[in-house]
Amino acid sequence: MKLALVGIGKIARDQHVPSIAASPDWDLAATVSRQGTVDGVEAFSDFKTMLAARPDIGVISLCLPPVPRFDYAQAALLAGRHVMLEKPPGATLAEVHALRDLAEAQGLTLYATWHSRMAAGVAPARDWLAGKTVTEARITWREDVRKWHPGQDWVFEPGGMGVFDPGINALSILTEILPAPVHLLHARLETPENRATPIAAKLQFSGNVSADFDWRQEGPQTWDITIDTPEGRLDLTEGGSRLAINGQTVETRPALSGEYPALYARMADLVRTGTSDVDLAPMVHVADALTLGRHISVAPFHF
Repeated sequence: MKLALVGIGKIARDQHVPSIAASPDWDLAATVSRQGTVDGVEAFSDFKTMLAARPDIGVISLCLPPVPRFDYAQAALLAGRHVMLEKPPGATLAEVHALRDLAEAQGLTLYATWHSRMAAGVAPARDWLAGKTVTEARITWREDVRKWHPGQDWVFEPGGMGVFDPGINALSILTEILPAPVHLLHARLETPENRATPIAAKLQFSGNVSADFDWRQEGPQTWDITIDTPEGRLDLTEGGSRLAINGQTVETRPALSGEYPALYARMADLVRTGTSDVDLAPMVHVADALTLGRHISVAPFHF
């Protein structure tokens, strides 16, 4: 199937382009970007021009920042194209609901992707937790924004989500593996005095579930989830790629080598079956945190 990739930035080059190239399902037929291109692929700088020039391309993968993404997704759906959304699927819940309704009305596929759910340890963790009672769960998700978003000021602008950009990855895993849903009780959000969105957050959910997000960690990065049950402890580490039960490593064999190849395989299945996948549970928790959170001003942050 022919696909157009929109937004040729760091995540597109690091993950999307190689995943598409390795897939038997997809042909990267065009790109759209103000600056970036992919060697050997027809490049456009204007999205509507691409849609008009390439009616043969049936699928659009959007790798733009969240704020401008809605207009592109809406235009693609109105033009009869299936749409795949990078995480988070939009800047607001309301706009993603609107896209889901539009896709349904148009008879098209809309896929709100959560790449961390495709990590090797997530599915077996979900299976082990099924039917169990969670007595406590702790998320520690700390990384270096300068490493993962170098010079990208948009992440600290309204809609960029700040530390919830990586934190939503942890929440996507949590909402996938917990045997019962939880809701936010309160949150502390630390926002640099020169920025609009948090650089760190501490969240407390019902069910004795907590999360600690921080974008200021240098050196080794921390992406860990620990869950206690009467039957023992589950540890998901390295972003969900490693699983241990009661201290014993569980061997995992992902169907595909990597999170993004798995996303593109899932998108291919959705298009073939004429279905959509738009789970907004992780984004609901972020919206609740921004609503309930106590905002604390901290030192300025500069790239």
